[in-house]
Amino acid sequence: MADNTDDKNQDLNSDPDNESHFSDEELEAALAGFEKEFADEDASTADAANASADTDSVDDADVANVADAVNEAMADVVDPSVGFDNELAGLLGNKAKIALIVTRIAAADLLAAFCQLSDISAECIGSNQGAVAVLKNLDGDGPEAAAKDLTTVVSGMAVVLAVNRADKLEATMYMQGEAGQTFAPPVLFNSTPRFVEDLMLGIVPLVQLKSQGFEVVNSAELDHDKAMEIIAKHTKQGRAGRGSRIE
Repeated sequence: MADNTDDKNQDLNSDPDNESHFSDEELEAALAGFEKEFADEDASTADAANASADTDSVDDADVANVADAVNEAMADVVDPSVGFDNELAGLLGNKAKIALIVTRIAAADLLAAFCQLSDISAECIGSNQGAVAVLKNLDGDGPEAAAKDLTTVVSGMAVVLAVNRADKLEATMYMQGEAGQTFAPPVLFNSTPRFVEDLMLGIVPLVQLKSQGFEVVNSAELDHDKAMEIIAKHTKQGRAGRGSRIE
């Protein structure tokens, strides 16, 4: 049996005209298989619904007791200042706990200007090692969309998107609107300002960085004209050999 299989595989690999196309019969069989799977899933769903219906007679007091127990358990892991819904979404990974865009731009206002033109809402922190944008839209793939938009509007600029979802840290380089190389968190932290690690791990909140004297600019406070003015200023400074780097 194994020899026949090997011969068949060799025939398939040696036939340049074979592109693994389905015949009509094979396609119909595959579709029939999918239909059976869907039917089985529907039956399982119906059984689950019936089981749920059987529990509808549970005493209201029992339901209240269960709800109280869940709330009490969640109280140990939910930060009241964040809000139950937001914290729960973060625990489940439906919403990032924090997302940063790390750049090689030094000035916070310049990064904020680029964010404004890219329609990205972020608090931008200045640093000689590279300004960082703390993204405000953390829902779904919002952070990834922001990195794509920024590197599309500012053509030629590479950034690293760092995201913490359900305590899983991911760092990915973006350029020209496309995701590229990924990095292990230690590699990212070794090449970025110290506050990047502190923010990603929740050790230091953004408000504390502000109180420590870091330059922080909110992109939402800029309009289009102000953003263009900031970019023009930094471009002139760059030509004069002083001021922010744009790399």
